[in-house]
This record gives sequence, structure tokens and C-alpha cells, in this order.
Amino acid sequence: MYLASKSPQRKALLTALGIDFEVLSPDYREDDPPALTPVELVERHSRGKACSVLPRVAPPSPARPLLGADTVVVAGGRVLGKPATAGEARQYLQLLSGGMHQVFSGITLVWPGEAGGTAGEEAGPPFGEQLDPGQAGGREGLRIWTASAATGVRFSQLAVPEIEAYLATEEWRGRAGGYAIQGRASAFVEEIQGDYTNVVGLPVPLLVSALRRLGVWPRCLLG
Repeated sequence: MYLASKSPQRKALLTALGIDFEVLSPDYREDDPPALTPVELVERHSRGKACSVLPRVAPPSPARPLLGADTVVVAGGRVLGKPATAGEARQYLQLLSGGMHQVFSGITLVWPGEAGGTAGEEAGPPFGEQLDPGQAGGREGLRIWTASAATGVRFSQLAVPEIEAYLATEEWRGRAGGYAIQGRASAFVEEIQGDYTNVVGLPVPLLVSALRRLGVWPRCLLG
């Protein structure tokens, strides 16, 4: 698999699954049009990241698709991306404190042809849709599939010293919503409604379901 992401969390999740992958740093600017919903944003950005690396890779194959992903946190009607400063991270944590927020992740797969189903099954309708060559660096015959997942997370009421101590760890850097649930911020979590891996940054059940439809799961576990 090709992974169009610099996220260490996503790399860790794919490694834990035993999937062989090559990291490609996406050359993509994340603009957030205010009219888009959180689902539309993460799906837009996951597609953009995946398409941005296509000109730099050998043609993907059904057995080695290209994966793009994006995650945002939504609380109080605000979309919280990656905080640029400690002050912004502080604002995010204050907003998340004592309440429920939503984490949205979008994932995109790109591959050639009309692969789908698993060996021995009747061919069903093609999985995904044709990718416009203009979005694929001029390449033709590629297919693309995008979907998203949502998870609810409830934080405990955070005291000022807790927030300041967390900011001092620098763990907030590069994290949607200003926290890493798999790290020290796990101490803040009272409840999770949905998929935990989605909060980490890559909804594994959604990805595995797509790989099954593509016909490469569990063969991709063998590298």
C-alpha cells in the first residue's frame, strides 16, 4: 500500500495491522471552505492528499492501492484542525473540557481497473468510481473511493493545571483538536461512542471493509 500521509499515528495503525506500506508526503494545501460540513471536509482532504502524490509514484495496483486520510474534531459547532500555537491548543482543550465532541475521519483509496469482491465470488458492480485524469496527473483508468467515519468522545472537566501540564508535553502539536487520545490525553477521556481507531486518525474497520471489497484483504497482510 502507498500511504499519502506523514501522520505517525496512521503509520502505527497500519504497522499494527501487519500491512506493508510506503509513506509518501502529500503536497496538498488544506483549505476549509466554511460552507462544507465536517464530513465533506475530511472526504475532500483525503481525496486531495491521495491525488497529490499520484504523479510521484509508480502506477498503483489493486494489490497495492494508494491511501489518503484526514481527521478533524468538531465541538461547539467549530471544526478544530491542528492548532498552530500553544495558545490555540489551549483554546481547543478548554472547549473540549467537560463535554462531548465528534471526531470525523475521511479515507480515500485509489487503484487501477475495476477490482472488487473476493476470489471465488461472482463479480458484483464495480467498486468506487472512475477518477478524472485531470485529478490523477494525466493517468487514465484509475478508480477512487472515499468514505468517512464519526466517533463521539467525552472529556472530563479539565482543571487549568491539567491543561497547562498537557501543553508543556508538546503532544498537542500536529494533532487534530490539539490532543492525542493514544497518548497522555487518554487520561481526559470519560466515554467513547464508536470506533477508537477513528479518533487516533485512521478508521480501521472502514479501511478493512474497503480492502475486502477491493479483494485484497487479507492477502495484503502478507506484504
